[in-house]
Amino acid sequence: MATTQRRGRRIMMTPEELDAFLAAERTCRVATVSADGAPHVSALWFAWDGTSLWLYSVTRSKRWAELRRDPRVAVVVDAGEQYGELRGVELTGAAEVVGEVPRTGEPCPELDLPERMFARKNFGMEEMVHDGRHAWLRLTPDAIASWDFRKLAQL
Repeated sequence: MATTQRRGRRIMMTPEELDAFLAAERTCRVATVSADGAPHVSALWFAWDGTSLWLYSVTRSKRWAELRRDPRVAVVVDAGEQYGELRGVELTGAAEVVGEVPRTGEPCPELDLPERMFARKNFGMEEMVHDGRHAWLRLTPDAIASWDFRKLAQL
């Protein structure tokens, strides 16, 4: 289970708020570590199952190569335009590959739920369409930090 947030507890999201936020948002930013130690950030769509963040990544990407070499990752999902509307979540941990690489649709019961969630959320479809270029990464976070600046007005 993820560690408890130490700072900003007064504006952090409740577990219910966090689940609702991650269910509604579509795009995250994924930070990986290059071979020379430089950070690399890229955007991806995702699905959240209440425990893990599921990322569907192109397997010939810089991100994929970096995560295969070093699975440490930080992911940020955020929203809001004005300062008082800003809210978001940072999830950190190690990404793990789930299923075939690349994904062509071979049966994998572990992917049934994330693929259904991802297809509905991002494509409005009931089933995932596999293109043979992507594969699944699961991040079960070691730590989660969240913020909701809309709560500042109540302080």
